Amino acid sequence: MKRYEFVPHTGEAKFRAYGATLGEAFGNAALALASLMYDPDAIGRAETRKVRVGGRDLQRLLLRFLEEVLFLAETGAFLTAGFDSVEIEASAEGYSLAAGLRGAFSAEGCDFHGEVKAVTYSEMKVERGESPFVQVVVDV
Repeated sequence: MKRYEFVPHTGEAKFRAYGATLGEAFGNAALALASLMYDPDAIGRAETRKVRVGGRDLQRLLLRFLEEVLFLAETGAFLTAGFDSVEIEASAEGYSLAAGLRGAFSAEGCDFHGEVKAVTYSEMKVERGESPFVQVVVDV
């Protein structure tokens, strides 16, 4: 199964990320986002960064998770290159996500080839079902 694919979109970047579980689809969305800025395969995976976010619905949860991945990359705090796990739980207040991201705490030696300005709700989809996927448009 492919992890993600880019879909044609006028003026912005749009991708779909897939997984055997919704958590895996969210994790692959983080990799798609990272690939717009740098090559995740060129980054070491020796370090782990724990991320926790919450949202009142699955779209808000996805947006907050990807915003966290973007923030970490932009500040040079952590470059995501993979993930150990992405767990999503439902509660009365909404949803929570706990992820173990793999990558590097340093951008040293990393060639950045693009910029992502923001993650948007435009055309965002979160499909659970038998073949979970997410769709995201980002402002580049």
